[in-house]
Amino acid sequence: MGNEALVTRLRDLLGRQAVLTDSDVTASYARDMMPLAPSGKPLAVVLPANVEQVQAVVKACAEAGVPIVPRGAGSGLSGAANAIDGCVTLSLTKLNEIVEIDPGNRLAVVQPGVVNLDFRNAVEKHGLFYPPDPSSYDWCTIGGNLSTNAGGLCCVKYGVTTDSVLGLEVVLADGSLLKTGRRTVKGVAGYDLARLFVGSEGTLGVITQATVQLKPLPQAPATLVAGFNTTEAAGEAVARVVREGLVPSLLEIMDASSIKASEAYLKTDLGAGSDCRALLLGQSDAGGEVARRELAALEQICVDCGADLAYTTDDVEEGRMLLQARRVVLTALETYGVWLTDDVCVPRTRIAELIHGCEKISEEVGLRIAVVGHAGDGNMHPTIVYQPDNPDEFARARRAFDEILEVGLSLGGTVTGEHGVGKIKREWLEREIGPIGMRVHRQIKQALDPENLFNPGSMFSMT
Repeated sequence: MGNEALVTRLRDLLGRQAVLTDSDVTASYARDMMPLAPSGKPLAVVLPANVEQVQAVVKACAEAGVPIVPRGAGSGLSGAANAIDGCVTLSLTKLNEIVEIDPGNRLAVVQPGVVNLDFRNAVEKHGLFYPPDPSSYDWCTIGGNLSTNAGGLCCVKYGVTTDSVLGLEVVLADGSLLKTGRRTVKGVAGYDLARLFVGSEGTLGVITQATVQLKPLPQAPATLVAGFNTTEAAGEAVARVVREGLVPSLLEIMDASSIKASEAYLKTDLGAGSDCRALLLGQSDAGGEVARRELAALEQICVDCGADLAYTTDDVEEGRMLLQARRVVLTALETYGVWLTDDVCVPRTRIAELIHGCEKISEEVGLRIAVVGHAGDGNMHPTIVYQPDNPDEFARARRAFDEILEVGLSLGGTVTGEHGVGKIKREWLEREIGPIGMRVHRQIKQALDPENLFNPGSMFSMT
């Protein structure tokens, strides 16, 4: 089947309006938010409205030997949803139904096109909480979160996306529909196939539905902010929090460059002082006396570790304003140029070393690098700022991106904590997991997608 014949068949299956071929339109679906990742020109973008149409698209592409690249909202930061030349980009945004909310069993059934924030708001009406909260939670979709195993600010207490998944429905390479997992709290029948597909970046199948577990709605959070005049002191505070068994609902860190950018953008003074090298933001959502005890313990640890500023509040609006300083960092950095954010996770005892490593790289490449991250789980996001119309700065930004990953691995870390491998870190995946790990990956891929039609070239190549 030729390309024209495939497009005609797809239009017969989905309707003309659901198959986009205009190059100006398809270009907007060609890549995600990672500027370094390569992208190609899709043959067509299809927007199926139900699982049967997804199955029909997969079967038609399989018969034609045309690759399929599944896509959510395009908020990713690894190039995992980037098109390759001649592919069919499979947008899942029309599968946007919250199928079921079951308060009695604290679970929900949801389609991949539902926006994360919309889903959180819907379950909140039932007194429930869906924990994964990536920074793009107001526009990213559940399917993209599942495909990249997204995290967010709440990971320290609630884990990443896979920790909330009970089961999935997945369209396989032959168009059949696999149902994995369960609706029960416990279940160990067979391989844990649901977890295999979470984080697989669309390379093994197309997720069309998820059953996820929910938590009771937390109490309004109480907030801590602590400023340190050395990065080492902030790092020691994080390590003490872990050693003493505290599990705040949020524990974030900002380096000096991030603090200055946020203060300038918000036109405010966070009260940390001009000598502040690191800021910790913590929250407890336990409520009442428990939250007060947790924050008191956090505050004492910060003071013992040399914090120049340690302040707590149970005023929700004041806490929201403090946390806003962390959430606006990327937007604030746009004042200085285009940003390129990295994603590296290190042992929590080595956060300070990573920040110092980024400072050294910043000096060497001559570019601003601001570090923010989820201190509670060691997942850091060094962000490089450069001028987009300057090829030399772009080359130096790319060099800095790779050198940060090198530092992360040298500290016993991983090259991605939550953004995924995508098309930007393929060689780094191989360096991290080694030849035997790569062999197993390729064997799994071969078993589930023997013709290598699902998102080929994302995560790793088959050769």
